[in-house]
Amino acid sequence: MTQRNGIRGSSDPSLHSETSKARELANGLHHEEERGAADCERRRGSDSGDPAAVTGGAVPAPDGGWGWVVLVATILVLALTLGFPSCVGIFYTDLQNEFHASNSETSWVPSIMTSVLHAGGPFCSVLVGKLGCRATVMLGGVLSGLGMAASSFTRSITELYVTAGVITGLGFCFSFQPAVTILGHYFVRRRAFANAMSSTGTALGLCTLPFLGNYLHTEFGWRGSFLILGAVLLNCCVCGAVMRPLQPKRRRGQPLMDHPPLEKETKQRGWIRTVWRFFVASLKEHMAFDQLLHNKRYCVFAIGITVMMLGFVVPLIYLVPYATAHGMEPGRAALLLSILGIVNIVVRPPFAIMFNLPWFKGRHIYVFASALLFNGLSNCICCIGAGFPVLVGYVVMYGLSMSVVGSLMFTVLMDIVAMSRFPSALGLLAVMESVTLLIGPPLAGILVDRTREYFYVFIACSAVVAFSGVFLMLSFFWLDKKESKASKQGQLPAQSEPLKAAAEYSSLSQEGDKASAWGRGAPPASEPDHVV
Repeated sequence: MTQRNGIRGSSDPSLHSETSKARELANGLHHEEERGAADCERRRGSDSGDPAAVTGGAVPAPDGGWGWVVLVATILVLALTLGFPSCVGIFYTDLQNEFHASNSETSWVPSIMTSVLHAGGPFCSVLVGKLGCRATVMLGGVLSGLGMAASSFTRSITELYVTAGVITGLGFCFSFQPAVTILGHYFVRRRAFANAMSSTGTALGLCTLPFLGNYLHTEFGWRGSFLILGAVLLNCCVCGAVMRPLQPKRRRGQPLMDHPPLEKETKQRGWIRTVWRFFVASLKEHMAFDQLLHNKRYCVFAIGITVMMLGFVVPLIYLVPYATAHGMEPGRAALLLSILGIVNIVVRPPFAIMFNLPWFKGRHIYVFASALLFNGLSNCICCIGAGFPVLVGYVVMYGLSMSVVGSLMFTVLMDIVAMSRFPSALGLLAVMESVTLLIGPPLAGILVDRTREYFYVFIACSAVVAFSGVFLMLSFFWLDKKESKASKQGQLPAQSEPLKAAAEYSSLSQEGDKASAWGRGAPPASEPDHVV
C-alpha cells in the first residue's frame, strides 16, 4: 500500500484537523501570492512602459488615434499658459508709468503669475481626482480668462497682483498640469516624442503672443489688451473639452482615500482631529513626499530644478525692457521674443524625433543637464552689447538650449518616477520651484534699481542656471556609478523597486507552492515520496 506522508486515506480526526489548517494556510498564501504578483506587475509595468499597467490596467494607452488630438490640444494649452507670462514684458513700462511703480514692484506681476502657476499643483491634483483632467482644464480656462479681464479694470498695482497674478496664475495651473498628465496616459511607447512635441506649445506662445500683445498694445493700450487677452485665454476651455479620459467615468469620481464618513468620524474623534487627518492624508496623496525622501534621483532632480528656476525665466521678463532701455524700438524688442519662439518651433520637432531614439534611453538627464549649462552660459552674450544683431544671436543660442530643456523636462521626470506617481511628483516639484520663481524676478528688479543696469541681471542668471546644470550632471553621474557598483557586487540598487518586488514575489511564490502542496496532501517539491 502506497501513501503520501501517511495523511491521505487516514481516518484520524487530528490528521483531518491538521489537513484543514494546512489548506487554509495554503489558500491564504495563494491569495497573498496573487496580490504580490499583481503589485509586482503594476510596478514593473510602470517602469517598463507597459500601456495597460501605466493606465491602471483599465484601458491600454493608444499611442496614437485620439491621442494625436489630445497632443494638439496640449500644445495649444501650453502656448496659452506657459508662453503667456513672457509677453507681460511688453506692458512692463506702461505698468510702471500707470501705477508709478519701481522695477521690483512691477516685476511682482509676472513673478506671482508664474509662481502660482506652479504652486497650485496640489490643489490641481485634488481637482483632477474629483473632476478629471478634462473638467479641470476647462475650469482653468475660465479662471485665467476672468483674471485677465478683471486686470483691465484694476486701479492699483496691488489689485493687479491679485487679478493677473493669483487668479490668472491659478487658472494657468489648472489648465497646464492636467494637460501634461493626460498626455502621459495617452502615450507610453512614444512618450518622449509626445512630450517633446507638446513642449513646442511654449515656443508657439513665445512666437505668437508677443506679436499679438504688441499689436493690441498699439491699438488698445494695456487695459484693452488685457481684456482681449482674457477672451483669448478662454480657448483653454475648448482644448480641455477634447481631453476625454481613458479610464471609465466611474473611476474619476472615486474618493481620494478610504475613510469613514466625515459626520461619524467627527462624533468619534473630534472635528479638529478629523480635519488634520484629512489634511495629512491629502498631502500624502497629492504631494510625493515619499519620493522626495526615498527616491534619491527625484530628490536631486527636484533640488536642481528649484535652483534652475531662480534664473531660468528672468531673462524672458527683462529682455524687452533691457532692449528698450538702450534705445531699441518696442516693436523690434518684441520681435526678439518672437524670434525666440520661432527657433523653438523649428528645432523642437527634430529634437522630439531624435530623443525618441533608443540611444538616448537612460541618457535623457545628461542631455538635459548639458542644455542647462549651455543655457546659463548663453546669458553672458547680453553683456557684449544691446544692439539688435547681438540680441538676435543671444535669443538663437538661448532658444536652442531652451528647446532641449523644455523637450526633456517631463520626460526625465517620467523616467525617474512611476507614471502612477507622476501627478503627485509633479505637484511637489511645482510647489518647490514656485518659491524660486516667486523671488527670482523681484530680486532681479532690486538689482536693477540699485545698479541702474540690466546686464547684471543676465550675469546673475547665467551663474545660477549653469550651476544647476553642473549639479544635476555630477549628481546623476555619482548615482549611476553607485548603482553600477552595487549591481556588480550582487546587491539590488536602492531605486530598483520593481526588482525588489519581483524578488519578494518569487520567494512568496515558492512558499505558497510548498504550502499548497502540503494542503493537497502532497509533499513539498524538495521532499521525496515515502513508500510504506
